[in-house]
Amino acid sequence: MTKLIYVTNVSVDGYIEDERGAFDFGPVDAEVFRSHTDLLQSAGTFLYGRRLYETMAPWETDATLAAQSELMADFATAWQAADKLVYSTTLTAASTANTRIERRFDPTAVRDLKAAASSDITIGGANIAAQAFNVELVDECQLYVWPTVLGGGKPALPTGARADFELVDERRFGNGVVLLRYRPLGR
Repeated sequence: MTKLIYVTNVSVDGYIEDERGAFDFGPVDAEVFRSHTDLLQSAGTFLYGRRLYETMAPWETDATLAAQSELMADFATAWQAADKLVYSTTLTAASTANTRIERRFDPTAVRDLKAAASSDITIGGANIAAQAFNVELVDECQLYVWPTVLGGGKPALPTGARADFELVDERRFGNGVVLLRYRPLGR
């Protein structure tokens, strides 16, 4: 059964970006980068909000990124191979192949997408993920917790809602990052 996996980088205090909108938690070492690449390679579709899509699009539109190393080339290849579904009220066209733009998040369409998918689906962007959480579509959270405190900003998880999870795995990286994998209870 395919899963809808929410994956994000998050500070120890629970934010994906600071109050200025920056999300530079520090240098990503090869071990963490490989982990992200492995996840991308296992997914066939990425669901994104506009801002995250625009952040990720250079992995297809800027060939100099992939040319920097074999690891970066692997990431670019994995990103380009997947289908992308971008939720935006402002984008009129996609800058990348295999990309469709939708004006609003439609839970029924996402359920249908999950049912038809042959590989996992990732969802990124706190606002889109919150909508998926609120209708119980998220099957797993993969949180890359960075050893930094931002003190405020955009929360990684929905506010104003209660959900209980069970820890299914954890992995520690040499740079202090911890990957926590959670599954909503009852699924």
